[in-house]
Amino acid sequence: MAAPKRGRSASAQSKPGRALALILIAIVALTGGMFLSGHTTPRLGIDLAGGTSITLEAKADQGSAINKANMDTAVEIMNRRVNGLGVSEAEVQTQGDRNIIVNIPKGTNSKEARDQVGTTAKLYFRPVLAQDATGVAAATPSPSASGSSKASPSPSASKSGTGEKATSSSSPSASATSQGRAVTDALKADSTPSASASASGSPSPSASATGGTGTSASDAKLQAQYAALDCSKQAQRNKAGEGAKPTETTVGCGEFNGVWYKYLLGPAAVAGTEVKKAQAVFDTQTAAGWQVTMTFNSKGASKFADITGKLAQNTQPLNEFGIVLDGQVVSSPTVSSSITGGNAQISGSFTQEEAQSLANMLSYGALPLSFQEQSVTTVTAALGGEQLHAGLLAGAIGLALVVIYLVAYYRGLSVVAMASLLVSAILTYVIMALLGPAIGFALNLPAVCGAIVAIGITADSFIVYFERIRDEIREGRSLRPAVERAWPRARRTILVSDFVSFLAAAVLFIVTVGKVQGFAFTLGLTTVLDVVVVFFFTKPLMTLLARRKFFASGSKWSGLDPKSLGAKPPLRRTRRPAAPAHTKEA
Repeated sequence: MAAPKRGRSASAQSKPGRALALILIAIVALTGGMFLSGHTTPRLGIDLAGGTSITLEAKADQGSAINKANMDTAVEIMNRRVNGLGVSEAEVQTQGDRNIIVNIPKGTNSKEARDQVGTTAKLYFRPVLAQDATGVAAATPSPSASGSSKASPSPSASKSGTGEKATSSSSPSASATSQGRAVTDALKADSTPSASASASGSPSPSASATGGTGTSASDAKLQAQYAALDCSKQAQRNKAGEGAKPTETTVGCGEFNGVWYKYLLGPAAVAGTEVKKAQAVFDTQTAAGWQVTMTFNSKGASKFADITGKLAQNTQPLNEFGIVLDGQVVSSPTVSSSITGGNAQISGSFTQEEAQSLANMLSYGALPLSFQEQSVTTVTAALGGEQLHAGLLAGAIGLALVVIYLVAYYRGLSVVAMASLLVSAILTYVIMALLGPAIGFALNLPAVCGAIVAIGITADSFIVYFERIRDEIREGRSLRPAVERAWPRARRTILVSDFVSFLAAAVLFIVTVGKVQGFAFTLGLTTVLDVVVVFFFTKPLMTLLARRKFFASGSKWSGLDPKSLGAKPPLRRTRRPAAPAHTKEA
């Protein structure tokens, strides 16, 4: 039974070139992918490459106090919102009692991130009472509902799988006016003024819920505010809907396909806090393309069913609801039927980016406080560059000391260690360069520290294997069997050590945010690469070198000299002494 075992071992030992070829192919493929992507350097974090720093100040809001709990909740939601664009290493943290600082690294879509972070008011679903294009020429064609939420003011909202699109109109018809008055009264049976669209796109107040026919001062003020609103002007957009309570009719602006629209919006029917989940999905069954699906909690599902049931009875734009965030209408889907069950979808010819952006707003749009953007500054990388230079210098000194130690103590074996360190460095660099555009990974100073720490982890794996081989030689074995017998023991030790390091990195990544996550991510990545390099490069290379005379003969410069290691004499089989001649004669 022993012979087959020796045969399988010899077969396995005779093909170390396969593992070396495999890792060589992986390096070539990853490097080729890096050059093809055009991203040949890792994306740097804000502390190394600069970026944008946004300061937000909390404002007192209806029913919400500025306290630590609400500030911490706002930080968590903002962090998820900005990092919902990708693992961008963005930093969101409190400063003092009422300020939040958001740092966005260079290379991230800072405009989109700023729009989502700076848009910090609460999210509401409001019925559209009037809609009109502003700041455009009269010849501008009316957008159609077949466009996406950014290409058309009216994508469709429906039950999942039953989306129906309606024709959009940039200005309501006269027939919509009378219907709008009736629907507005039905939606809001209190003294709050309601309005509908006139043929010119300007609102006209309806009769109050008490049955009066006069126009109140608040009705006239709202009508004048809507008529004068020009959403193509930023100053007016910033003030649109300012100070309006959820229970009040208000105005808002929305941009679709480069055209600004002004809206008259009824009282909030559903709050953003009642959206349980929103996500962008690609519909492959009906070829509808990218859609945004929404799931409401039980309270929101009931409210949403009620408002969509009422809106579905009308024509455009009175069958639309505006999704309003910070006074801006980010989407205004049309409703074709009552949507029950708490599940809905917004369909249209969305691009993936548009669908994900809208889903991100719906998921993380509701904050416990209102915020005002205080300042936006560009952060330079001068200080970070100096710190990076100092860190790289320290890393180079540490690496040089490790190499000197390996050469002095392991001599010829140091070639294996340095070659393995080089392969590990190449893989780490290429993967970091690819992770930048893939998942938004940004290399910051703590991440650089994690890479430097990884030098010690990788060198430690080589030392464990080398010492196991030297122990086998001390027992009197030749190099080739020593290399194979040492591997199982060294392998267990390396795997246990790397598992502990990876577990620590994983826990650190989960429980921390910001820059510390960069350190944990890099440490975990380099730990995994250490296992790959040891198994697919160091061990096969050592097997090949064990067949070379320089190492196999135990040269004193190989680091495997049996004499200098104090090896025992080779074990030899003892022969039985020959029988005496007289015994044979007898």
